[in-house]
Amino acid sequence: MKPPAQTPPFSLGALILAAGRSARMGQAKMLLPWGDTSVLGHLIRQWQLLRADSIAIVCAEGDEPVPAELDRLGFPHENRILNPNPERGMFSSVQAAACWPRWPAALTHWAIVLGDQPHLRLQTLRQLIDFAAARSPLVCQPGRRGHGRHPVILTRPAFSHLASSPATTLKEFLAPMSHQIALCEVDDPGFDLDVDRPEDYRKALALAS
Repeated sequence: MKPPAQTPPFSLGALILAAGRSARMGQAKMLLPWGDTSVLGHLIRQWQLLRADSIAIVCAEGDEPVPAELDRLGFPHENRILNPNPERGMFSSVQAAACWPRWPAALTHWAIVLGDQPHLRLQTLRQLIDFAAARSPLVCQPGRRGHGRHPVILTRPAFSHLASSPATTLKEFLAPMSHQIALCEVDDPGFDLDVDRPEDYRKALALAS
């Protein structure tokens, strides 16, 4: 009699999207000051504290300021992913990451981390990770008043389908698998704010403090 199949240990990769133009902000939002570092530095530190097993950053091909900030932060070159078509929007960065060959083979899940949520509480993200680890076959999202928010945590099968998906947005990609998505309801007012404009940045700083 065969022993039951073992579920692989939960192993999380964090994919930080930093290829956007930040047109509404008027300057690169990932380079804005945040505490003693930048928004980008804060996000990297946050996912290090959350013990992500691998962290990669998607940058726009030809961009100079974001790679320069990554150099300043000491973030390794081998963990940077170039998006050759950033003008196609956020989903093009997600697909570029899905095609990247350097993800560790042991990863079972990926968190899609947006640059406009540096104000989310660390305990909120930890709660989401614990929720996803307990429901490893499912794609997981934080929920706020019944609506799915970010960061989405994708399973390996879902992540592997990204590269060839005809979808044009992450929302469109997720729609057919809605029955396979678990919502982790979290009481964090940070989900009500995206940092897109200067006034949003000021509100986010106030929330974080």
